[in-house]
Amino acid sequence: MVAQRHTLNLDRGWRFHLGDLPGAQELGFDDAGWRTLDVPHDWSIEGAFSDTNPAGAHGGALPGGVGWYRKAFSIPQMDTGRLVFVEFDGVYRNSEVWINGRYLGKRPYGYSSFRYALTPYLPYGRGRNEIAVRVDNSQQPNSRWYSGSGIYRHVRLVTMEPVHVDQWGTYITTPLDPAGM
Repeated sequence: MVAQRHTLNLDRGWRFHLGDLPGAQELGFDDAGWRTLDVPHDWSIEGAFSDTNPAGAHGGALPGGVGWYRKAFSIPQMDTGRLVFVEFDGVYRNSEVWINGRYLGKRPYGYSSFRYALTPYLPYGRGRNEIAVRVDNSQQPNSRWYSGSGIYRHVRLVTMEPVHVDQWGTYITTPLDPAGM
């Protein structure tokens, strides 16, 4: 029997490019020349401190900009019929995500976790899946303090049965009895 919910850490082995590239979201895009790294990652902290950077002293005097992340993975054939999600604990900021060239969505904020359903866009078994993330932290200043740039928290792949407990679980409340009891 397959586990009800399986979580796979996706932190290792991302490809990264600092700068904007047209078509980097496309399936089969050649990212072989990109830097390989693990997330969490902050490209701003790798830059040069300068009072002329748009973030200014209150934003850490470090550069922002646009960066791309890409990662390839496969889904076992035995997971056919299960739901698959990618979960990001934090991406700063204005992230856009694609799976196999299909646009999943945009998150304009950078401090909230989020997830996307991948199920309809995945080949299972020997099929290769490619996730692409464009991060745009070019509009500076945008924070009262140093924000960093990039996928700065963990990423995971979650597979589960169609009938499952939702992402944030369940909870119980005990409302007051209208009669005061």
